[in-house]
Amino acid sequence: MAASKMLLSSLTQISPIKCAVSYHTRLVRHPPDLLKWVKREGGFVHQALKISPQQQDDNTYGLGLVASQDIPKGSLLISLPHHIPLKCDADAADSVLLNLARQVPEELWAMKLGLRLLQERAKVGSFWWPYISNLPETYSAPIFFQGEDIKNLQYAPLLYQVNKRCRFLLDFDQAVRRNLESLKPNDHPFGGQEVDALSLGWAMSAVSSRAFRLYGKMTADGTRNNVPMMLPLIDMCNHSFKPNAQILQEEDKENDKSQIKVVAETDIKQDNPLLLNYGCLSNDFFLLDYGFVIPSNPYDTIELKYDGALLDAASMAAGISQPNFSSPAAWQQQILSQLNLAGEAPILKVTLGGLEVVEGRLLAALRVLLASDVETVRKHDLNTLKSLSAETPLGIANEVAAFHIIIALCAIALEHFPTKIMEDESLLKQGVSANSELAIQFRIEKKSVIIDVMRNLSRRMKLLTSKDAASA
Repeated sequence: MAASKMLLSSLTQISPIKCAVSYHTRLVRHPPDLLKWVKREGGFVHQALKISPQQQDDNTYGLGLVASQDIPKGSLLISLPHHIPLKCDADAADSVLLNLARQVPEELWAMKLGLRLLQERAKVGSFWWPYISNLPETYSAPIFFQGEDIKNLQYAPLLYQVNKRCRFLLDFDQAVRRNLESLKPNDHPFGGQEVDALSLGWAMSAVSSRAFRLYGKMTADGTRNNVPMMLPLIDMCNHSFKPNAQILQEEDKENDKSQIKVVAETDIKQDNPLLLNYGCLSNDFFLLDYGFVIPSNPYDTIELKYDGALLDAASMAAGISQPNFSSPAAWQQQILSQLNLAGEAPILKVTLGGLEVVEGRLLAALRVLLASDVETVRKHDLNTLKSLSAETPLGIANEVAAFHIIIALCAIALEHFPTKIMEDESLLKQGVSANSELAIQFRIEKKSVIIDVMRNLSRRMKLLTSKDAASA
């Protein structure tokens, strides 16, 4: 942990920049014209597209692609020939670089492509220099936060991921140094330049915030793997869950080469930015990989650990004393194993929020553990027991009790946050640093998810109890 804090301190010597996908401060003061470079290399750029600073709350937070005039739906906006995307090519890659990439865990795939990015950044006369020189000088991912701002996130699952990435960068920094120290200058993959935790963090953040996973070459068995690649110019499209553009990949079967295109999915009005959907992700991923937080994100969730003792505490708080979650009956234990919440190698992480509201496995577990009649439970399949839309499969009393316990779990989760939403909003009004603002916005959204779940289930309980009263 102390080592991670040291890395954080070293990574934050750069002035913090407000979150966005494209940032205003680029690697060089006057980089080459990216639009002209793409066209010169055989790409297509719609005549109405321009690179422009993005505004939010009277602040310039980055660069993006904007329509200088109305563009009709279906228009081709950008097309990149096969040689423009930057990706890891195992056939052409440097052997030292390949060896380093093998030491990167798959979950941190961005570092693998980041090594290639660093190699091209260090190479004199790199083909991709017009693109790389336009990249942001720094990023607002949490690995660049000061220690206090990391604490300000107040959310254990994200704190764990941030520290895990910081620890990896520290360890990988040492591994890179060991691999490079005895190399001859001509064999050095980074042109003899020093690569440290700061530059590795920059490269990993550049890739995680900008790369797309698209189809690679056809394999011998006729399948295609997803290949991360950086798409010059296309990666300046910002994110929206309601995009106005989409990426298409067109294959040329004769030469096994592809073109990557961006097409207008809707009419795009003058001065509107180009927007792609990066994915239906929680704010954990948006902040970790992209450096921003989506307000009222419909896909945001909170993580809880499925734990019998925690459920016992929640049932006591809810005034439900019947079940003992820590020691279920044998038939209940069997169903928990089918839900992968018990038995060998269970997956105990469950979520609240998002489109499901309550993760199906947790809902099914509570319904089953609150039931006393095994025959009634076995009349329903697991999918029914996991579905919130399957109305009271085990009866109204069972459903209301399950909702009471989930609401109590939410209350316990809220208590783990050191501050309340009103205090957080007051801090934002006082004015804080850009990274502190991001951290506070993140934790506000997490608390809002919990409160929304409580409200949703409370509404459902009122409907159920009113139906029960009417039928009685």
